Amino acid sequence: MATDLATPPKAAPKAKKPKRADKVPLRTAALRYRWLYLMLLPGLAYFALFKYLPMYGVTIAFQDYLPFLGYSGSPWVGLKHFETLFTGGDFGKLMFNTLFVALLHILIVFPAPIIVALLLNELRLNILKRSVQSLIYIPHFLSWTIVASLTYVLFAADFGVISGWMRDILGDTAKIDYMAQEEWFRPLIILQQVWKMTGWGTIIYLAALAGVDPNLYEAARMDGAGRFRQLWHVTLPAIRPTVVVMAILASGNLLDSGFEQIWLMTTSLNRDVANVFDTYVYYAGIQNGAISYSTAVGLFKGVAGVILIFGSNWLAKRLGQRGLF
Repeated sequence: MATDLATPPKAAPKAKKPKRADKVPLRTAALRYRWLYLMLLPGLAYFALFKYLPMYGVTIAFQDYLPFLGYSGSPWVGLKHFETLFTGGDFGKLMFNTLFVALLHILIVFPAPIIVALLLNELRLNILKRSVQSLIYIPHFLSWTIVASLTYVLFAADFGVISGWMRDILGDTAKIDYMAQEEWFRPLIILQQVWKMTGWGTIIYLAALAGVDPNLYEAARMDGAGRFRQLWHVTLPAIRPTVVVMAILASGNLLDSGFEQIWLMTTSLNRDVANVFDTYVYYAGIQNGAISYSTAVGLFKGVAGVILIFGSNWLAKRLGQRGLF
C-alpha cells in the first residue's frame, strides 16, 4: 500500500500536433481553379500588351530616333535629351505650371470627395441621400470634351450664360473673357475637376464610412459627444487609412495634369500658363517631330511619379500610418 502511494502519478500524454495538410501540387491547383485562372488571363494580357510591352519604346529617349532606321538602327546619344530638357529655357516654366496645378488639386480637389462623403453620411433620409449621390455621380461619365464645351457655353465672353449675368448685374465693365485671360485658366481647370471628379470619388469614402462600427458612435454619445465631436474623434480616425492610401496614390500623379482637359482649355492667349508636361510632350513629339526628346520628357515624368509614390509611402509609415506597401 505504501509502495503504491509513493509511486508518482504518470504524466498526462502530450497532445498530438495536428498534421500539416499536404501542399497541393501546382498542377492540381491549376486544374481545380482553372476557371478562375481563365478569367484572370484577359487582365494579364491587357497589362502585358498595353503596359509592359510598350515600355521597350522608352529606349528611344537615349537615341536620335529615326522611324526608317528603327530601334536598332537609330544612333545612341545617351543623356543628351535629358540635358536639353533640364538646361533648356522651358523646363522651369513647365515645372512651375505643372506643380501649381498639382498644388491646387491637393488643396481643393482631393479634399472635396472627403467633405461630400462626410456630409452625405450625416443625411438620415435615404431617398434624399441616394438622389444626391446619383446626381453628383453623373458628371464622371461625361468626357472632357463635353465638360470643356459646357465651360465655353457658361463663360464665353460673347454668349456665355454666366458672363451675361455678370454684365447684367455689373454693367459692361464686368465683360471679362474668362476663356482667354491667363489668370482665369487655373480656376476654371480646378472648377472642372471638382465638378467632374468629386461625386465619383465619394464612392470610396462612403464605403469606408459604412465600415465604421455604430457602437463607437453610441459610446461617444454616452460620453456626451455631440455631432462634431463624433465626426472628429470617431469618423475621421476610422477613414484615416483610406485617406492615406488615396493620398499616396494621388502623389504619383502630381506631374500628370491630364492632357485632354488642359489641351481643350488651351488657347493662344493663355498658353503661357497652360503649357504643362503633358501638353509639352504633344507639342514637341507630334507637332514638331522631336520623338526622342518628347520620350525623354515623358520618361522623366514617369520616374518622378514612381519616386513620389515611394517617398509618400515611406513618409506615411514614418508618421505611424499604414502605407500602401
